[in-house]
Amino acid sequence: MGEAIGQILSYGVAVALSAFPIIGVVLMLATPRARTNGPALLLGWALGLALVGTIVLLVSGGAGPSDQGQPADWVSALDLALGVLLLWLAVKEWRGRPRGDEEVPLPKWMATVDSFTPVKALTLGMALSAVNPKNLLLSIAAASAIARTDTSAGAQAVALAVYVVLGALGPGTPVVLYFALKERSKHILDGLKLWMERHNTAIMAVICLLFAAKLVGNAISDLSS
Repeated sequence: MGEAIGQILSYGVAVALSAFPIIGVVLMLATPRARTNGPALLLGWALGLALVGTIVLLVSGGAGPSDQGQPADWVSALDLALGVLLLWLAVKEWRGRPRGDEEVPLPKWMATVDSFTPVKALTLGMALSAVNPKNLLLSIAAASAIARTDTSAGAQAVALAVYVVLGALGPGTPVVLYFALKERSKHILDGLKLWMERHNTAIMAVICLLFAAKLVGNAISDLSS
């Protein structure tokens, strides 16, 4: 179990740093339905991570290491493909980063959060974690890393749960601050929102680049062995 958990720690932290769900939660916590919509988006985010991870683990049931300790070729090929896609995302994010005082473009749904119901917030959270390309690729890579360890199904499920909890720390932090500090949290959350807006693309570009290098390197090493 320790090996499986160790494989996903960095992936969980990377997903937790996703800006849009953090910004979305902060915006929802400033609406009349803050007490329901904020937690609903957080729940949807966690459910999306768990859903993608569970599907990958079920599909990758036979992806454990061989008697020689090497993963199946298709698992290494998957790592290579994920690495290439993350490299493409890194380049895309870096080229799209704001320069100087350039206004940061934000998704249109952020302008309509006042009208969100808890169900819509839940659905949005699931979409941000399970459909967003960067988060989807990282979740697939994390679940694939768990699947390739020689551990039981129960241990893999625990490792996936740890990944989901880590990944939920990003959007979960504003929710905890809101309920713990109430009105005093507004200044902190506004500052967090502005910082994430300004630095989101650079953070995502670096994260994607680092994991692309990790996945491509692992795949080349495994396929050449």
